[in-house]
Amino acid sequence: MNILLIEDDAVLADGLMHMLSANGYSVTCATTGSYAEQLLLSQGFDLIVLDLGLPDVDGLQLLRRFRLRKVPLPILILTARDGINDRIEGIEQGADDYMTKPFELREFEARVRALIRRCYGGFRNDIVIGRLALDTQNHQVLADGQPIQLSAREYGVLEILLIQAGKVVSKDRIAQRLSADGEALADNAIEVYIHRVRKRIEPYDAVIRTVRGLGYLLETTDG
Repeated sequence: MNILLIEDDAVLADGLMHMLSANGYSVTCATTGSYAEQLLLSQGFDLIVLDLGLPDVDGLQLLRRFRLRKVPLPILILTARDGINDRIEGIEQGADDYMTKPFELREFEARVRALIRRCYGGFRNDIVIGRLALDTQNHQVLADGQPIQLSAREYGVLEILLIQAGKVVSKDRIAQRLSADGEALADNAIEVYIHRVRKRIEPYDAVIRTVRGLGYLLETTDG
């Protein structure tokens, strides 16, 4: 999962990025609203964490712009504004959840996990595609109920393809997910990981198709 963190407090942003990355998420940080809008135009994200006290724009104004442009992503507000009217306005302007600072990191990660589960996997921990299941809480892929042995980057590839099953996922989007591991990717690295994952899931009636010029698509082959 690729998260856009919009936060200008460098210490807090660093802590959140470290914690989210350790839990398997890919995180990109924007310290201003204008940069966040640029990132949304050029990259694919699955969730936005939004601070309201940004240096160039009020976070609520930015939230309104996102929703007016029909940005469909779940948005979690993270702010020091703790008044009931602030909470109500944030939700009414289109936020999916609202947390006030200071907060516990464990609760923050649980809120992120719940939003992802709600928006991409119903109200279950698993996203089920044919004989495969993505356990979003434990960061595992199951086949017929048993864990598939995957490296961290193989898991990253299969995770994003399962979440977007039936849709084309671009090579750049996959590269963004894998870059969370902190090492540079060779030009042919994506093809290598796709090849490995294909072999892992072939026995379970699932196939990764290459859509030339666009990316990759995961489908079931069970009819």
